[in-house]
Amino acid sequence: MEFSSGGAPSSGGGELYASRVKIYPKEAHGRFRTIKWIVMAVTLGIYYLLPWLRWDRGPYLPDQAVLVDLPARRFYFFFLEIWPQEFYFITGLLVLAALALFLITSIAGRVWCGYTCPQTVWTDLMIAVERFWQGDRNARLRLDKNPWAFESIWRKGITHLTWLLIAIATGGAWVFYFADAPTLAKQLVTFSAPMVAYLFIGMFTLTTYVLGGIAREQVCTYMCPWPRIQGAMFDRDSLLISYRTWRGEPNGPHKAGETWEGRGDCIDCRQCVAVCPAGIDIRDGAQHECIQCALCIDACDEIMDKVGRPRGLIAYDTIRNLDAGVQEAAPLRLFRSRVLFYAGAIALVGTIMLVALLVRPVLEVNVLHDRNPLYVKLSDGGVRNGYEVKLLNKQYVPRAFKISVDGLPDAKVQMIGHEGGVVPVPPDNIQAVKLYVALDKAGVGALSSQATPFKLVVTDIADGTQTEHDAMFQGPPKSGTAK
Repeated sequence: MEFSSGGAPSSGGGELYASRVKIYPKEAHGRFRTIKWIVMAVTLGIYYLLPWLRWDRGPYLPDQAVLVDLPARRFYFFFLEIWPQEFYFITGLLVLAALALFLITSIAGRVWCGYTCPQTVWTDLMIAVERFWQGDRNARLRLDKNPWAFESIWRKGITHLTWLLIAIATGGAWVFYFADAPTLAKQLVTFSAPMVAYLFIGMFTLTTYVLGGIAREQVCTYMCPWPRIQGAMFDRDSLLISYRTWRGEPNGPHKAGETWEGRGDCIDCRQCVAVCPAGIDIRDGAQHECIQCALCIDACDEIMDKVGRPRGLIAYDTIRNLDAGVQEAAPLRLFRSRVLFYAGAIALVGTIMLVALLVRPVLEVNVLHDRNPLYVKLSDGGVRNGYEVKLLNKQYVPRAFKISVDGLPDAKVQMIGHEGGVVPVPPDNIQAVKLYVALDKAGVGALSSQATPFKLVVTDIADGTQTEHDAMFQGPPKSGTAK
């Protein structure tokens, strides 16, 4: 069964789904377009240049400011180094990002989508390239009317070539976050880089070219779930890009010298539609295709200046104000329950992460008791337990440690390979130690139970700081205890 445009079943022929109508967004001029240019320059600059920034961590560690070192299982972000067991920091950052997104959405709508979303930024860049080579809206429309003319072929060809170069640079910048950027760049141009690097460059080249250059608004309309989710975060006091119907209607063409009595300020010029990257008419009300980029505001303000009417026919406004009209417009209510909730959650998570970072240990100790056997009887009647102790040095300098026992009187400690009792640990590395703790016959007899808790004390020789770790000493069953 097929459906008509109005949603009713249609018995006639035709397509079940409407084909894509190509959009030719016109260049807008104004304060919001300027903001978008600035945001594009800043975000792309950060993305492409960040891997090349250096950060001195000493002679033993990489000096790339931001690096995801998969072989060493480290994530370096300027002064912060995250180990695999500290992935909760990454989780916390993602939670903070999500809460910040919820907060700004509840206040000012889809600001993320309109200004800083990667899809928006790269689509803006691709459209700017297209406009540079093919001209503005009317020129591109003329080119598409005769697609096989020489002018249209070379202009479109150079456009797609530029898109591909941008896409390759995008994929190339991404892999630089996972290896030393200057070294990997040299390997890439000499074709000596790992095959996985070329694979990921190819994947990002393809996705950037297709999503940013060809699919464009289709990604936001059909692929991205965010437009549907955001509807639950708006309320009557959220600032949304809106057409002020009470001021613009009834609309219609207006000639110079005619009166404005009995009509609205909208002259039905459709410039708001011409500049929209999604090709929608903001006058139709809220639509999930709208990414709230505010270019329609710039276009409308420019027209209002030309016809001598006040700016703001299309503007950031609240549903409460739109319903009230100009006579009863209410001021913006910023401190609302959902805004306070998101702000409080951000403060809470941020405080937890800050405290965790401040109390973060520079030495981690992990103790694993031998399982088979749990203990060994010695010839003198004593008992020995074996442990594997791992010392994780999170500082950027070599350190040396001594290991002792607290809670087992007269226990003897022996470290295999470290007869001097000193365990050196390289900077930002792990050192495993095989450790034996033994009690003589009298010490075993003094134990109150088969399993006795005690503490392993790891002492930094340089500054005397101590780190304790709970452990268990296993002995033979006591009389009256089941074996």
